[in-house]
Amino acid sequence: MKQVPIVYHPAYEALLPDGHRFPMRKYGRLAEVVAEIGLAPDGFVKPEEASAELIALAHDRAYVDQVLACSVPREIERRIGLPVSESVVRRARASAGGTLLAARLALQHGLSGSTAGGSHHGQRETGAGFCVFNDVAIAAKALHAEGAIRHALIVDLDVHQGDGTADCLRDEPDLFTFSMHAEKNYPVRKIPSDLDVGLPDAMEDDAYLEALQAHLPRLFDAIEPDLVFFNAGVDPHRDDKLGRLCLSDEGLRRRDGYVIEQARSRQIPLVAVVGGGYSADIDALARRHAIVFEAMAAWSERE
Repeated sequence: MKQVPIVYHPAYEALLPDGHRFPMRKYGRLAEVVAEIGLAPDGFVKPEEASAELIALAHDRAYVDQVLACSVPREIERRIGLPVSESVVRRARASAGGTLLAARLALQHGLSGSTAGGSHHGQRETGAGFCVFNDVAIAAKALHAEGAIRHALIVDLDVHQGDGTADCLRDEPDLFTFSMHAEKNYPVRKIPSDLDVGLPDAMEDDAYLEALQAHLPRLFDAIEPDLVFFNAGVDPHRDDKLGRLCLSDEGLRRRDGYVIEQARSRQIPLVAVVGGGYSADIDALARRHAIVFEAMAAWSERE
């Protein structure tokens, strides 16, 4: 079996105050689960932390400098929902570097993923919704600027609309943003993606897959992307405390397998990031996040 390269950095798991509601421990546990089930037999690939110059491809430089100095205005820190501490900043930089490295590995190997990333509420001039820097937007802009890709498709299946990615890439017609999400969920004020599909509350597996199948093939065929960024958020799961949809573990597995199949059957490279997922049961949450890595490994057996 050809191993799918998986990117991980110890800084993905930042230090937070005791009792903080963000399930930060899931990142370290995800890496453990991925290793336990044999998906990284040769170990993980470790990224470099993103530089200010790299991050500023997608974000306003003044905001980048504020974050790196841990001096963002209190209002922005509240919007982010995380303390902008040295540990959280290092996590944001490692996550951005990790998604870019995973994207380069996908271009080389066909499939790759990072055990973090998907910070899709990070906008040009601010963070929000537990997102400091928008790793997918940064990676897409970097690869496009250097000529490694001409066209990219961002497939964002986190339960929340990808407002920050839409904002960061709004002037990039070659970088297409597609978000399928729970319409009534956060954010209240959505920034339009190139294509938004808002879903009703409590949608279950079959109806969800039908909605995805109605859009994804035609997007692949129309855009002919050189690379797909897949935000495989697991917060559409029925047990997620911040989701409004009702997917099962099997529904997530079918979803991830379908996205990967649509890309790889066309010989299009795909890079996966983990996106959102919220539960007090960290082990169950990490195992949900591992599904996309299992799906990539299963596909690689066929190639």
